Amino acid sequence: MEVIKHPFLEVFVYQEAKEGNKESGDTYFTYMNEQYFLCAIADGLGNGPIARQSSEIIPLILAEYHHETIDELLLRCNELMYQKRGAAVAIMKVDFIAKTLEYSCVGNIKFYMTRRDDEKMIYPLPVMGYLSGRPQKLRTQLYTYKPGDLFLLHSDGVVLGSPKSTMRNSAGAYCLHQTLVSTIEHGDDATFITGSLLQ
Repeated sequence: MEVIKHPFLEVFVYQEAKEGNKESGDTYFTYMNEQYFLCAIADGLGNGPIARQSSEIIPLILAEYHHETIDELLLRCNELMYQKRGAAVAIMKVDFIAKTLEYSCVGNIKFYMTRRDDEKMIYPLPVMGYLSGRPQKLRTQLYTYKPGDLFLLHSDGVVLGSPKSTMRNSAGAYCLHQTLVSTIEHGDDATFITGSLLQ
């Protein structure tokens, strides 16, 4: 488990490989400075080493170009998927100065955000498909946030029966993390990132 604790946010990351595989076909990335927090999950098509060949490109690109926009990052990643299996990719960026959360996804990775003072849950629909080197349409969305808001980003190896109630019943990112670990079905590559926005 990777843990990030900062006055602006608290984040917990979980990852496991499909049963029988030594490595996961999923990869993830986190980066934070005083201005923003960037994270991503990439799910390579298939599982094991072949899937990882595609997904491991994403952390390398984001580590070098984290200062760029989400669209620019996704297009860079897409270019490098040419003649590879491809990957579903989701990227999220929290701007601590503007108090905004920006999100974009291509493929079957899911993102949810619940607001402390609102019953609605934010669940942006992803662009169908995956990054493969072919021309790709993007649908990046921007949201404002307040202290106490909670987010969850997860690959398709994590199955949630009722995301809204699961998140509503969680006091924060650690509580949500523990709930998911205790209920997850350990049969597939699974990666999730839980986060509490603190200020």
